[in-house]
Amino acid sequence: MTTAVIDHTAAEYSVGHALSMARAAELAYEDEKRVEATAREWGFDRVRHHHTSFQPPFPLEDTQAYTIASPQMIITAFRGTQPVEMRDWLSDTTTPPWPGPGKTGFIHYGFGEAFNGVWPQVRGAIDEFRDNGQTLWFTGHNLGGALAMLAAARLHFEEPNLTPDGVYTFGQPRTCDRTLARAYDSAFTKRMYRFVNNNDVVPQLPPEPAFHHVDALRYIDSDGTIRDKIPALGGLLDRAKGHTADMLAPASDGVRDHLMKQYIAALEKNQN
Repeated sequence: MTTAVIDHTAAEYSVGHALSMARAAELAYEDEKRVEATAREWGFDRVRHHHTSFQPPFPLEDTQAYTIASPQMIITAFRGTQPVEMRDWLSDTTTPPWPGPGKTGFIHYGFGEAFNGVWPQVRGAIDEFRDNGQTLWFTGHNLGGALAMLAAARLHFEEPNLTPDGVYTFGQPRTCDRTLARAYDSAFTKRMYRFVNNNDVVPQLPPEPAFHHVDALRYIDSDGTIRDKIPALGGLLDRAKGHTADMLAPASDGVRDHLMKQYIAALEKNQN
């Protein structure tokens, strides 16, 4: 993992700050010792690890996250899971959805279970660390992106005095219904940034129309350029271009585009 330098005074969107959040999301996949060592390298002197386990028949083994803090900034990063482990339960629309944060709309039941299992630990770390008016950021890749979005929604809709300063997600699945998506879009204008890399398969789940994405899309095209939206016709052509980039295994593009290293490479390219 390449060491990142995080600007602890960052207050608004930039590609550089998005890269920092992407590296924080990537770090969530590492073990506790690596998280702690890297946090120190980045200038964060406090770390808390969050973990909860689940029993069958729930399809996830556990939920993991970490929170790091400096005198200026707090970041919570949620860990994702493997796309193949998500596909079946994200495609299941037969289980009743969970009420959304603050009773606003609904969310996928699997996200509700995963989030509620780890949230008390995350909330406790924020209370413990936020002693200097620090800015507060959530990030995550894959399932971690959905949990990052829900963490921000929980604070805003239930404790608006703690609305986070920003949320950056990478390869996030559809997380909620249209009601919560609209309320979230209104509350998190210029705070939420949802990155999708070309043909990444995970943002295509769970299926519409039951579940929706929040706005603030940052689309990474087949050439690795970050765009604010997907052009209607051009987007179809661009996705097709991505599918045919590897003629020996075109179907693998959706999984390859989901890899965290691909998001980081695109963000590094767009800094120049």
